[in-house]
Amino acid sequence: MKYPIGIQDFGEIRRNGYAYVDKTALMYKIVSEGKYYFLSRPRRFGKSLFLSTLESYFSGKKDLFEGLAVWELEREWKQHPILHLDLNTELYDSKEALENKLNLFLANIEDVYGRNPNERTLGTRFEGNIRRVAEKTDNQVVILVDEYDKPMLQAIGNDELQTTYRNTLKAFYGALKSCDRYIRFAFLTGVTKFGKVSVFSDLNNLIDLSFDNRYSSICGITAQELHHCFDGSVQELADANGMTKEECYEKLAQDYDGYHFDHNTPGVYNPFSVLNTLASGQFRDYWFETGTPSFLVYQLRKTGYSLDAMTEEELSTDTLNSIDIMDDNPLPLLYQSGYLTLKDYDAEFDQYKLGFPNREVEQGFVKYLYPFYTPKVQDKGSFSIARFVNDVRSGDAEGFMRRLEGFFANGDYQVMGNLEYYFQNTLYVFFRLLGFYVEVERHTTHGRMDIVIQTSQYIYILELKLDKSADVALAQIEEKSYAKPFENDSRQLFKIGINFSTATRRIDDWEIAENHK
Repeated sequence: MKYPIGIQDFGEIRRNGYAYVDKTALMYKIVSEGKYYFLSRPRRFGKSLFLSTLESYFSGKKDLFEGLAVWELEREWKQHPILHLDLNTELYDSKEALENKLNLFLANIEDVYGRNPNERTLGTRFEGNIRRVAEKTDNQVVILVDEYDKPMLQAIGNDELQTTYRNTLKAFYGALKSCDRYIRFAFLTGVTKFGKVSVFSDLNNLIDLSFDNRYSSICGITAQELHHCFDGSVQELADANGMTKEECYEKLAQDYDGYHFDHNTPGVYNPFSVLNTLASGQFRDYWFETGTPSFLVYQLRKTGYSLDAMTEEELSTDTLNSIDIMDDNPLPLLYQSGYLTLKDYDAEFDQYKLGFPNREVEQGFVKYLYPFYTPKVQDKGSFSIARFVNDVRSGDAEGFMRRLEGFFANGDYQVMGNLEYYFQNTLYVFFRLLGFYVEVERHTTHGRMDIVIQTSQYIYILELKLDKSADVALAQIEEKSYAKPFENDSRQLFKIGINFSTATRRIDDWEIAENHK
């Protein structure tokens, strides 16, 4: 089987025999029932391929759709002129960068259909272009916009530039409303719903598919599609990794499934990671290897957000549908970017609980956060974690604590603002990363941490305090009976009390109490 790794052109996929998961029944439903659409999905989730499919469909390229669902549904295959704006291919680091990109898009149309010199602004030129194309072809126009929000995402942290981009795009997209009679269909995609009210304020008839359960699988791969289209490939992947096919399906789900774009909908697999895994025969974090936007960490740190709350907060639909509040709460940005997904829903109060969709995202994101939230020490990352893990697995509680003490003592702990917040987030990232190699349960209540680490032979109960003492921490383990669930357990148990000093910015006191079985 040929896998379309990095190929986003529908025609190339179909002409050259690449694997294609048929989404054309959903496409036909969309084009038959509406006119203006918007879709938000994470990066590398198939948005560009879906736009390319629409472009082939509205170009009347019937031969490309033979054998697909729309082949039996469509009767006319009418051709329309296509105006396709792709905002992916640019570094938007100045006002001129966006203006140049839009100007080039318009100039290419004007080279074919002419230009009115009295149309001086980008918005009026776009409006004039739509009208001229429709009039000269005697046919309504189809408009496709890929990654409409790329300029504003790149301007996060630069409020002035972001406002400029917002105003420019608002005027530009406003042409769609004034040219309604010349437009057959318009579809805009992006990672986020950046300023949906302000950027698209004139397009009050824009249908948002992002939270529509009818179209939750419009991008990505469902479990049913994985079994139907790639069952033989999964068997080959299983054979290559010494697994049964059932075990292979289970690992694919654990690593790449779990995206939900509305409640009560099946999970969706990340298509980029699945296709790469099937093609290479190796399980890796393919989505994360393509890079994580720095603006995510920028917003987390700017807002002083407590990482504990990422999977504990409950957000309304309105909150999730906009990232205009990201200066106060970065979770909508993390959700729309694909780092968190919907886990639970309270219909009575219209509240969603978020969580990591799968192992690839959770582990990759925590690893990405690690250098931003930990002291600046040498030999960090997987190497330092490996040494901690070896201590835990071998029952060397003293060694583990000496390393943890040195972790803070030897590093340049450059923090701003609330030191307690940074200490809490540092330990969140550290123990979350440790938990990928040993079983770590971590509960946080009112700023106090209870941590349980388990291996096949050992149990560690850790209590952490700020500006108190290790004795106080150990006393709380006893008072709260944290060890009670393990009283009949045959494994060796360690109780560890830890105190962190905000004055010295290091662990200044720790004590271990050992229970022998």
